[in-house]
Amino acid sequence: MAKPGYKSQSNSSNRRKNKARSGTGKPTFQKSEPPPQERQPRIAPEFVLPPRMNWDGQRLVERTGVVLKTAPSPDYELIDSGNGRKLERYGNRLIDRPEGQAIWQPSAPQSLWQSVDAVFTGDTDEEGVGRWRFPKGEFGETWELAFDRIPFWGRFMSFRHVGVFPEQAAHWYGLQNAIRHAKQVRSSPIKMLNLFGYTGLASLVGARAGAEVTHVDASKKAIGWARENQQLAGLTDKPIRWICDDAVKFCAREVRRGNSYDIILLDPPAYGRGPKGEVWQLFDHLP
Repeated sequence: MAKPGYKSQSNSSNRRKNKARSGTGKPTFQKSEPPPQERQPRIAPEFVLPPRMNWDGQRLVERTGVVLKTAPSPDYELIDSGNGRKLERYGNRLIDRPEGQAIWQPSAPQSLWQSVDAVFTGDTDEEGVGRWRFPKGEFGETWELAFDRIPFWGRFMSFRHVGVFPEQAAHWYGLQNAIRHAKQVRSSPIKMLNLFGYTGLASLVGARAGAEVTHVDASKKAIGWARENQQLAGLTDKPIRWICDDAVKFCAREVRRGNSYDIILLDPPAYGRGPKGEVWQLFDHLP
């Protein structure tokens, strides 16, 4: 059967003639018809959608990404970054530690970078093991920090962390504002689930604002640290359930139980393990 858009000489005698003329066994096309690869597909005009327009002819609403920033405060400030490092102030302590995304050049003078109280050395990978050096003398593994008048314990960890992710502050402010607003417009409890809760600062923020919090983390050590933070903050009377469990398994059980939450907060790691050796891979398991 001939393809639409051109005529093929298909009988045996014409094939022999075509072969003699062209030197190949392939059929030739009439001169009045271009080869099929040169023909443009026909599209019904009613199916051509003007760019950035919806089906009613109205211009689509443009949305761009929102950059959330952690503003400087007496508790924390990002001083400078560059050359794969970041210079931060926690309270009155200057700390220099790795930051793989800081691929630019630092802007602060080198003398400021050299005046730090603590610098992380060793493996610069996020989960890489290293050690801390204290140029001005050691001041203890644990020291007191605060967020919005909530005190908590900072610690120098062997994988460059200090027990808090200050870039999450914008989320914490939004969290407590949302809870306080909900408390004004409804009488039922606000239930909050904090997955991968780590040292519990987000859970303390939510509980102080008035939510009933369920805090889930796979690390017994992290949950112990979180409970120490609750005691330091004077929030032991707030309703917080501390659960050491694999986040995926816990959520599956909650679905089977018919439990639901008003707020689900999660800041998962790229890689982690559950209390029974369960493997967490962000790009495989987050969906």
